[in-house]
Amino acid sequence: MNQLKALRTFLLAAEKRNFAQVARELDTTPASVTRAIAALEAELGVQLFVRTTRQVSLTADGAVFAARIDPAMRTLETARTDLMNAHKADEGRLRINAPMSFGRRVLPQILCGFRELYPKINVEITLTDQLLDMVDEDFDLAIRISGPPSDKFTIWRKICAIRRILVAAPGTPHVTHPNDLSADACLGYSSESRREGWLLSDGNSSVTIPAGRAISSNNGEVLARMAADGAGVALLPVFIVAEYLRTGRLVPILPEWSPSQIWLMLYYPPYQKLPPRISSFSDFFERQVPALVTALE
Repeated sequence: MNQLKALRTFLLAAEKRNFAQVARELDTTPASVTRAIAALEAELGVQLFVRTTRQVSLTADGAVFAARIDPAMRTLETARTDLMNAHKADEGRLRINAPMSFGRRVLPQILCGFRELYPKINVEITLTDQLLDMVDEDFDLAIRISGPPSDKFTIWRKICAIRRILVAAPGTPHVTHPNDLSADACLGYSSESRREGWLLSDGNSSVTIPAGRAISSNNGEVLARMAADGAGVALLPVFIVAEYLRTGRLVPILPEWSPSQIWLMLYYPPYQKLPPRISSFSDFFERQVPALVTALE
């Protein structure tokens, strides 16, 4: 660090051409600046400045050296500032990955409120229904609606339960038991557009129904629209289908059969301790989101 300090002193002296002014900006004495420059010259074995009673000017070697190290020093200073800001609760960059439907419906209000409280935190949002590798993709956190993750290296935080229901278009043939559902008529949700199994329970017994054999998607809004158009039965979060239910384009089916619980959760890279800016957003998110999700239902 002493060498970096000496290089910063040298570059400031190269800019100001006045050791006294450099001393004032660095809150030190002119003698300390002179000693730092002299020590740097001794280490390099070259004279960097020509000193007279009236002024200080760069030698040819000093000018070349200043031009060579200035970009590197700027890069180091930027990295230093970014790292320090990253560990402040109210400054820095925050990169968030979120599901498409949730991001469109809920996040705008959350982010506007968060930015009012933390105007110096720059937020970048990427919407995708696939859980990405947060380390490789450089995300600070991801928002997901799912069951608990199986990856033991993932840090996760439950925010609130997400209510799901079975829905179909009006006029769909009446069913009284999950086993009455045709596998081809069950629209499957999967982050990789694969088949899924619906675990349904009426409190006394449980049954798993295959879904996605004929149609599957990694986006809940696509499935809601297809169900409303008569393509089949979908199992979706209420906040996605609420408008369809209000307008009558979808109706609940098998209301006495409940699906397995899923949660709105925050996922993090394997931090030993959450950086303050991420903790600030997480706390704000947890305070604000449950009421917003309930309002959408």
